[in-house]
Amino acid sequence: MAQLGDQQVLVLPEGSKRILGRDAQRINILVGKAVANAVRSTLGPKGMDKMLVDEIGDITITNDGATILKEMSIEHPAGKMLVEVAKTQDSETGDGTTTAVVIAGELLKKAEELLDQEIHPSIIIKGYKMAEEKAIEILDQVSEPVTIDNEDILKKVCITTMSSKGAVGKSKEKLSNIIVEAVKQVAENTDGKIVINKDYIKVEKKEGGDVDESTLIKGVVIDKERVHSGMPRKIENAKIALIDSALEIKETETDAEIRITSPEQLEAFLDQEEKMLREMVEKIKQANANVVFCQKGIDDMAQHFLAKAGIFAVRRVKKSDMEKLAKATGATIITNLKELTEKDLGFAEVVEERKVSGEAMTFVEGCKDPKAVTVLIRGGTEHVVNEAERAVEDGIVAVVSAIEMGKIVTGGGAIETELAVRLREYATQIGGREQLAIEAFASALEIIPRTLAESAGMDPIDTLVQLRSSHSNGEKNVGVHVFNAKVEDMLKYDVIEPTKVKRQALASAAEAAEMILKIDDIIAASRMKEPSQGPQGMEGMGGM
Repeated sequence: MAQLGDQQVLVLPEGSKRILGRDAQRINILVGKAVANAVRSTLGPKGMDKMLVDEIGDITITNDGATILKEMSIEHPAGKMLVEVAKTQDSETGDGTTTAVVIAGELLKKAEELLDQEIHPSIIIKGYKMAEEKAIEILDQVSEPVTIDNEDILKKVCITTMSSKGAVGKSKEKLSNIIVEAVKQVAENTDGKIVINKDYIKVEKKEGGDVDESTLIKGVVIDKERVHSGMPRKIENAKIALIDSALEIKETETDAEIRITSPEQLEAFLDQEEKMLREMVEKIKQANANVVFCQKGIDDMAQHFLAKAGIFAVRRVKKSDMEKLAKATGATIITNLKELTEKDLGFAEVVEERKVSGEAMTFVEGCKDPKAVTVLIRGGTEHVVNEAERAVEDGIVAVVSAIEMGKIVTGGGAIETELAVRLREYATQIGGREQLAIEAFASALEIIPRTLAESAGMDPIDTLVQLRSSHSNGEKNVGVHVFNAKVEDMLKYDVIEPTKVKRQALASAAEAAEMILKIDDIIAASRMKEPSQGPQGMEGMGGM
């Protein structure tokens, strides 16, 4: 609404809501803190789990930050920005989602205290930017190198990442061995640089059994069964054809009408269809293939001919699985069946249909140096197997992150304390009002060791005092050992994390906090009127 003399001029549509200045900042900060508090208790190996129930009653039990925030259906725009932080962290590094959101929430909390001291948001943002750049610089200085050949260190990185997932518990060691072996298997050396495409590690889950029964298959597991019971259940020395076209009679692309006026014509028509299908199967036989994976459908008649020829066939295989099969077996995906030759076939020692938890699955194993592998996860219940799957996926991305950047740091809140101590020293060199913002950034980082101490039943203030003292004396690896409930050297206990995880968490948390602090005006359009209800204003803006 604007004023022109005595006349009111309507600028925004009727029913719109507008919140200005400090009120807008306070609401956004309040929402940011609320979202961070929602996941804060899940941090670390002794973090608590959340039970999330969606609209249709499906239950998810997890302490994975990204999963919790995704399932919470947060409505407020500022809250959605923190959800984006978690999603980015999850897709980039697989771990540290809770860390990123908790730090972002704490940065907003500390900024609110500075705003109360009449410090302008632009000064806080400038100080935060300076602190973020310095923190990343310090992070690179204190990091230790790691390569793909350091299997022991990579396993420790993996165990640290999975330690917060209660479902894997005693199986961490076995799963970390599986994950490191899987990552090393799919790693490729391109121009002297290690390239790892984590999409070529397929994670397949099946309820039943124990998490300890999870295995690594050096090949691909397809959650499909053979198309015909007359086909062999097991093929040794498999020659595999990958076909991206239907083994069916195609309809004509143009509208056509076929007039059949006698039984002889109908019989000839059916005979021709059968002949075409027989020729398709003959083409596969001529190429010496004894296993067929088809991305499209396979006609019933073609299934019969394939079974008679002793060929194992699976239909409607997902495109992503076809790509993994090509990578694992060395086969070429063929679009036109007429062009299939023996050179296009892939090889595996065994292709077999096996029952897992009462459901048939196709195992393609014994490939020569496969660049695609499958981790088959087992678990007693649906919730256990789902949480184990999330743990394995986090472990895979953490190991890949460690190898890609080639740097690691000590976990257990040690690195956050070291950064906080060094940032406070840096703040004294800067001076001006920005110094206060840099000190606030340092204090915000200490929320991580503080939360870990709280989850272990330790006194958070005493813990922080001990940590600061140790780090000021140059003991950069001292952190919170939650299982012993003591402040100890975390390197001795093999608590190691990829530098990339910490770097991404710092960058995304700082950027989200800076973006939210820059907002001084919220304009929300009115919701569409529903027949049975009156107009809704900004109710959704405040909900979570």
